[in-house]
Amino acid sequence: MTTPTTRPLLLRPGLPLTVREHGHGHGASVLLLHGGPGPDSLTPLAEHLATRHRVLLPTHPGWDDTPRLPAPTSVADLAEAYLELLQQLDLPAVTVVGSSFGGWVAAEMALRDTGRHLDRLVLMNAIGPAVPGHPVRAPVPRTDPGSPTAAQPTGGGQSGASRPGPSSPAGLAAMYEYTGPLLQDAGLLDRLKAAAQPVLVVWGEDDTVVSPDFGRAYAAAFPDAHFKPIAGASHLPIREQPAATFAAIDAFLDPPATPHTA
Repeated sequence: MTTPTTRPLLLRPGLPLTVREHGHGHGASVLLLHGGPGPDSLTPLAEHLATRHRVLLPTHPGWDDTPRLPAPTSVADLAEAYLELLQQLDLPAVTVVGSSFGGWVAAEMALRDTGRHLDRLVLMNAIGPAVPGHPVRAPVPRTDPGSPTAAQPTGGGQSGASRPGPSSPAGLAAMYEYTGPLLQDAGLLDRLKAAAQPVLVVWGEDDTVVSPDFGRAYAAAFPDAHFKPIAGASHLPIREQPAATFAAIDAFLDPPATPHTA
């Protein structure tokens, strides 16, 4: 296990960003984009990848007491901010791994990557497109952040790493500000045909937020994508089936060398 370094970065005036950095492996750099539960939900994956890769895990503006992007804002704005981060750090050939809401941001990054920073993409139970017949079932309702229901968006004493929805009222409010009330972009599915990167779409087969068929349609919209179902997992497969999920991501990031034949 590596000890992460947390540092604040100023992408531009009025846009601070908190980034955790795990590992200094010799493999390609990896940018992890969390979903509603916040960055802690991806810590196990960051620690796993850190033995071979430099892993960056930013906190989306608006989560964990960080300031939001100046309103009005959108998923596209957040994607542009992370492309600025990669440019500022001078990181080429980056793999972006996005979970749930973070997968939507990753998909937008792939479409806007004019600087050619992204080498490949991993989407885990990602939201984003509107898929006919397969609505997104929000893990938590949209409520007033000051209301009692917002204070415990998924009920009980679950930690941010285990609940499927945003880990705080502020995170919930920030997510809906980026996504809009429907948690989808009606035009995204068609636009994905312009993505140039190889894509792995990892999906928990028991997900009740976005169904496996939603994930299959997501993967089919990319020119070069592979759909990998994870049995026994739901919306956060690295929690329910970590070994199978890590193995799928490892094989995509570090494929075995092809034996040389004369």
